[in-house]
Amino acid sequence: MTTIKQLSNHEDEIVTLNGWIYNSRSSKGLHFLEVRDGTGLCQCIVSEQEVSEEVFEAAGTLKQESSLSISGKVIKDDRSVGGYELHATDLKVYQVAENYPITPKDHGVEFLMENRHLWLRSQRQWAAMQVRNTIIFSIHQFFQGEGFIQMDAPVFTGNAAEGTTTLFETDYFDEKAYLTQSGQLYAEAMAMAHGKVYTFGPTFRAEKSKTRRHLTEFWMIEPEMAFYDLEMNMELAEKMLKFIITSVLEKHDAELEILERDTSFLKKAAAEPFKKISYTEAVDQLKSDETAAVLDQMEEDRETEQKEIKQELKEIKKEHGSAKKWRKAQIDERIKEIHSRIDQIDEDLRNIPVWKESAANFEWGNDFGGSDETILTMQYDTPVMVHRYPAAVKAFYMKRDPEDDKLALALDVLAPEGYGEIIGGSEREESLDVLLDRIKAHDLPEEAFDWYLDLRKYGSVPHSGYGLGLERTVSWVCGLTHVRETIPFPRMLGRLRP
Repeated sequence: MTTIKQLSNHEDEIVTLNGWIYNSRSSKGLHFLEVRDGTGLCQCIVSEQEVSEEVFEAAGTLKQESSLSISGKVIKDDRSVGGYELHATDLKVYQVAENYPITPKDHGVEFLMENRHLWLRSQRQWAAMQVRNTIIFSIHQFFQGEGFIQMDAPVFTGNAAEGTTTLFETDYFDEKAYLTQSGQLYAEAMAMAHGKVYTFGPTFRAEKSKTRRHLTEFWMIEPEMAFYDLEMNMELAEKMLKFIITSVLEKHDAELEILERDTSFLKKAAAEPFKKISYTEAVDQLKSDETAAVLDQMEEDRETEQKEIKQELKEIKKEHGSAKKWRKAQIDERIKEIHSRIDQIDEDLRNIPVWKESAANFEWGNDFGGSDETILTMQYDTPVMVHRYPAAVKAFYMKRDPEDDKLALALDVLAPEGYGEIIGGSEREESLDVLLDRIKAHDLPEEAFDWYLDLRKYGSVPHSGYGLGLERTVSWVCGLTHVRETIPFPRMLGRLRP
């Protein structure tokens, strides 16, 4: 069996592909079947002159998502998707599908989410999942190459890592338990045994948020390193992200093209040093005249684009009625793209006044919200590393800056182009007495953290770590506007199906 991805190795050979119909059209004596097999797309040409009458008739019955095996000669053709096409000699039909509910035309988001199990087959979703897989694999490659070992943190926990307000509580054999918010506390214990470890697993947050950056179930990668300070932590995070981006750029030209991703930003992130600024510098930038000017220009640009794109929509709709079939297909695809862009422009124009007010009135000491991160990162074309946050807005386990006790040795990595936080981390507090005081100050039950406190009794050392949100990273790398498209079956507020 040959896959579409392998066709370049079989030019002028007879091969068999197994897959599904993605699209089809017919003309006199020819059927053009666009077949997908999970590795790519291939146009297969079934000619009445080259196959039996029975095979030709069967090819004409195939609807979108019908399953088949098709044999034929591999012909190089740069005009075809993937650069190769198959000139069919035979085919076997497994099932002629019912009328498929998701067509290449446009559908509303709610409809697509209800049919997520089928939406996954679409080209954009296929491309995003291919990139997600490479990101996952490259993360493992990176950490294994850096001398880390993967270890697993429990999903059921008896205590919160970062407060109790966003926990999913569950009954655990008549005990109260929670779905994990983070594997970090356990990773700290494992780092004291192995030096450098990372966990890779699902995490859960019960925030009642419907923003484009939030899921209730998502995947986190959390390295933890003994004898690392904040600067070493930042260096590792940057090195890891560059490795991930380089891996994606090397393997996914076709997928990034399907996603219409401008790769110039990714190439800069892979090649250029990340910008490092303190929280205080970030606040000053947020409140600056420069930021206000950026938002004013953005509003003006969006309004201009909105007028132009609506005029284009009006013109191509007029053309549609008299267009030939092939041109109608092009117009339908462009209409879909325009509607998607109009939705994004409308959202930006609703948000910009809010962003302006938020930036102008931001006060030192507050944590950055999603809109603040968006505004900051719109002004950069590589990731930004923001460090030394106010301790009051950070978790109890973060070490304070020895030069300013009001600051925590915390780190956030913000993805450019408005994507915001993809990494959060810190140097950890290694003093038992300080941690005890912090637990009391945060009104946390000391008995729930007794095992964690043991780490500071038996060979405590300086150590650091961070958490990378997989879905937010996939969103940025793929250029997707919503994290719901970055995971096979997203779980969000009000979304538990399918």
